Amino acid sequence: VGRILSRREVLALLGLTGASALLAACRPVPPAAATPAAVLPTVTPTPAMSAERATVAAIGESPAAQATIAADVAAAEALNAAIAAPACVARPEMTEGPYFVDMRLNRSDIRSDANTGVVKQGVPLQLTFRISEIGADACTPLAGALVDVWHCDAQGAYSAVTDRSFNTVGETWLRGYQVTDAGGTATFSTIYPGWYPGRTVHIHFKVRTAPDAPQGREFTSQLFFDDALSDQVLAQPPYNVGGNRTRNNQDRIYSDLLLLPITPVAEGYAATFDLGLDLS
Repeated sequence: VGRILSRREVLALLGLTGASALLAACRPVPPAAATPAAVLPTVTPTPAMSAERATVAAIGESPAAQATIAADVAAAEALNAAIAAPACVARPEMTEGPYFVDMRLNRSDIRSDANTGVVKQGVPLQLTFRISEIGADACTPLAGALVDVWHCDAQGAYSAVTDRSFNTVGETWLRGYQVTDAGGTATFSTIYPGWYPGRTVHIHFKVRTAPDAPQGREFTSQLFFDDALSDQVLAQPPYNVGGNRTRNNQDRIYSDLLLLPITPVAEGYAATFDLGLDLS
């Protein structure tokens, strides 16, 4: 709002960010001379379709976009086969989706609205990212990277946006960023996300190595959850809203390389997600 979108930002609004040449790596930002791997067909959201569901539908109708996603997954698998350090885990990039808002809310507890203090209810989730740089001979912790997290609440709504069934402009819950420490870690206190038609349960995240520099790097993807665990969590309030939930194998962009390892803790659940980035 208030400025001309870059080519990368326009592609992000369509749900496809950049070309596939740097999969499992941070992409240069902005890619001034890059050519998009695919142009998504236009799918206009209907009254029964959320903006993100429309994005995923567009991907499903684009063989080139599907090929890009498949190449991302294959590149990450190949890189994992080539690296020995267990902390270096290459992951495929996934669509940013239509709900990213660059609020720059620096906070580890993202459950509340920054304006009202109202806390979103749900099963507590302690989410830690452990980010490394993949080198020729070793993995090293990546300090100073900005990690953004955003996801829906227990009823499937996002803050700060408008969609077919909600208008939450001005609200800030379930959004925030942390900067990785010397060990490459960034931790968030949030809740187990809910769901909405057309998408499986997921969390969006973005890593930027130098978000205010003209030559920074960016990696955007999503985290997914085991269906059996989601069945348990979503059967209890405030999640039990009814309807037929989209499962992982029904989601067009799901990859098990992005499955979040969950551990039960006294207050709910905890998870640590390892991510290796190739900055070369």
